[in-house]
Amino acid sequence: MVDLTQLMENEVFMAFASYTTIVLSKMMFMSTATAFCRLTRKVFANPEDCASFGKGENAKKYLRTDDRVERIFFHRAHLNDLENIVPFLGIGLLYSLSGPDLSTAILHFRLFVGARIYHTIAYLIPLPQPNRALAFFLGYGVTLSMAYRLLRSRLYL
Repeated sequence: MVDLTQLMENEVFMAFASYTTIVLSKMMFMSTATAFCRLTRKVFANPEDCASFGKGENAKKYLRTDDRVERIFFHRAHLNDLENIVPFLGIGLLYSLSGPDLSTAILHFRLFVGARIYHTIAYLIPLPQPNRALAFFLGYGVTLSMAYRLLRSRLYL
C-alpha cells in the first residue's frame, strides 16, 4: 500500500493534483457565473427561485429561458465540461500513478487545462467555429493519449 507521504513526493501526481485543481476551480466559476447571469438578467428555471421578485403572475414573467444564460448553464458549456473533465479525472489519476515521464505528463495536463479554458472562452464570447471544436478535440485527444499510454504500459491487455 502506498503511504500518503510517498504520494505527496510523487511529482507527477502533484502536477496532476495542481492542474486538476485549476480545471475544477474553472467548473466552480461556471456555476457562479450562471447564478450571477440568472440574477442580473432575472431569468430563473424554477418557480421558487423567482418568488423574491413578486407573487403570482408577476413572478411568472421571470420563469423563462435566455440564450445567454443557457450558453453558460448546464445544457451547453457546463455539461460539456462534465463530459470532458470527469474522464480526465479518472484516467489522469491512473495515468499519474503509473509512473510516466514528468515532462510528458505535465504536457498532457497543461494541454488539457488550456483546451478546457479556451473552450469556455470560445463558448462565452462566442468565438466562431471551429474554435470550440478544436478545443474540445484537443482536450479529448489528450485524455485518449493518456488512456492509450496507460493501457500500453501498465495494464495487462
